[in-house]
Amino acid sequence: MNAFFTSLARGLDDLGRAGGLSSLPALLQAAALLRGLHSQLTLMVGQLHLPPGGRWLDEYMDETARLWDACLAVKLGLASLERYCAAASCAAAALEDWLQDPSPLATRQVMRAISASRREAMAAEEENRALADARIAPLSLQLDERLVLRATDARLTGFNGFRGLLYALHNASSLLLLILASGAVSRDAAAGGPCAAEAGADAAGGFAASIAMLQQRMAEEAESDGPGAPRIRMCEFRCARAAVEAAREEVERAAAAGRKCEGGVVKDKVEELKAWLDVLRTGTDSLVCQLDDFLDDIVEGRKELSDLCSH
Repeated sequence: MNAFFTSLARGLDDLGRAGGLSSLPALLQAAALLRGLHSQLTLMVGQLHLPPGGRWLDEYMDETARLWDACLAVKLGLASLERYCAAASCAAAALEDWLQDPSPLATRQVMRAISASRREAMAAEEENRALADARIAPLSLQLDERLVLRATDARLTGFNGFRGLLYALHNASSLLLLILASGAVSRDAAAGGPCAAEAGADAAGGFAASIAMLQQRMAEEAESDGPGAPRIRMCEFRCARAAVEAAREEVERAAAAGRKCEGGVVKDKVEELKAWLDVLRTGTDSLVCQLDDFLDDIVEGRKELSDLCSH
């Protein structure tokens, strides 16, 4: 059990040192940590000599059902980003055509394609806001300070320590899912922020202190967002949108002057847009795969523990 708590604290600390909690590398790291913690917990069941069936299995089933619902909601949010990538890619293709023939007709086609990508971005933000309200808010992904304290006190009690492990997983997964939801779905998913755990962090030490530190980091990043910031906090999504707007401005400037933009400025902006779209597309695909693998682990874990109790 000590190895589990040590691994949990180290994983949270490593995530806290990531560049930005809303960047795709950090989101992928959060998803990997979530999956790893669940796998460790499932493997430890066989070492704790738990009684067949009983309350411990019900608690595990309840917790994994919550994880399942939250991951499905995050996947739905990522689907809207994939649709934006498709629309923005059409805009990038229109921009490349314009570079070959910067005619008034090509300019109008560029503007229509960019307008379509704008509409898709706005639709993604609105759909994800509704998703956060309908699918994520009811899951109550909030940390409970009492659970943090009970987890540290219950390492050697409650189903041979299993309850303490489950409490630790509950709190860590709540925070990791909030990071995933606020980055990939909507910042409204973390509205109000997680309940404070700092009060017990010093006394609890270990993973509780790591949770408190990560909470503080998340709160600081959320506070840095202005009132007009996009609802989807994923850095790569915001950069792709900004790249679309930068390319549009250069095309408008060149069209108004009746010439190709000197120095290949438009070409540079188009290449920048394509690069951000490639990062966004690849990253969201990887995150979806990571979540799919985690859902498979949940199914396998539930079956494995049910079979263990049956035999």
